[in-house]
Amino acid sequence: MGLMSLDLVFCGTPAFAVPTLERLHAAGSTVRLVVTQPDRPRGRGMEIAAPPVKEAALRLRLPLAQPEKIKLDQEFRAQLEALQPAAIVVVGYGKLIPKWMLELPRLGNINLHASLLPKYRGAAPIQWAIARGETTSGNTTMLLNEGLDTGDILLQQPLEIHPQETAVAYGRRLATGGADLMIETLNRLAGGAITPQAQDHSQATLAPVLQKDDGLMEFSRSAQELFNRWRGFQPWPGAFTTFRGRQLKVISAAVAAARPVASPLPEGGLALVADALLCGCGGGSLLELVSVQLEGKKAMSGRDFANGHRLQPRERLGA
Repeated sequence: MGLMSLDLVFCGTPAFAVPTLERLHAAGSTVRLVVTQPDRPRGRGMEIAAPPVKEAALRLRLPLAQPEKIKLDQEFRAQLEALQPAAIVVVGYGKLIPKWMLELPRLGNINLHASLLPKYRGAAPIQWAIARGETTSGNTTMLLNEGLDTGDILLQQPLEIHPQETAVAYGRRLATGGADLMIETLNRLAGGAITPQAQDHSQATLAPVLQKDDGLMEFSRSAQELFNRWRGFQPWPGAFTTFRGRQLKVISAAVAAARPVASPLPEGGLALVADALLCGCGGGSLLELVSVQLEGKKAMSGRDFANGHRLQPRERLGA
């Protein structure tokens, strides 16, 4: 789908935003400026790295700005006011858009948000939708206002979450679909063919920034809930517990079908059954620890871990 001839400013930072920028560029819009966050330290070595949107902008040879703060940056404000964009497209930029910027373009600031608003407002909608066991989520385009994901809805795009799908894989599918949704939104908005719809704020749920402790496994939860959280919290903070006083990361897991065990496993209890390392969870459910990594060691299969550490009777995780 092509795009009406529009002068745009694009604000985005993560990999999720790159397909939308690429589609806007390929569809024939004039992206007058790409705005992204400054380069930051990243990875174990904490080396300075460019955000994915910057890398895409350089590859596409688009003008680039990386202001540290935008609310009171008069030079940046003058730059945008001189451009007079028809719309500002915002995808995962990571900063609140100030009032002066909201009021600048005639079509508004149009945001792509990775949930079906008003569900999962906040910084981590993909992760929390999966962690909470949703089977469908999707994308929403909306007009930004001064609230947190509270603006009027333009278009929505439901997308099924596959039962084994992680946040990483689902995020890639959402990013691709969201790029097409943004093109449709801009075309229809410019043509006067969308009536913005107010959100039902009473139905709102939150998807806050992930914390390290969100990955801590609580074995009172069911195996399905722990598996959903493992899927949702990829690649970070993942899922982890302790084994003999050391941190144990769960690299891969699965909800175990009912398997014969000598006696029911307590919550956090371990047993090796037919080469599968099983862990007792809430309600008598079982989680298979397919691959694990003990602190300071390499990742290994659950079977090799159990055999190598000679599991003792009544041994438990997280104790």
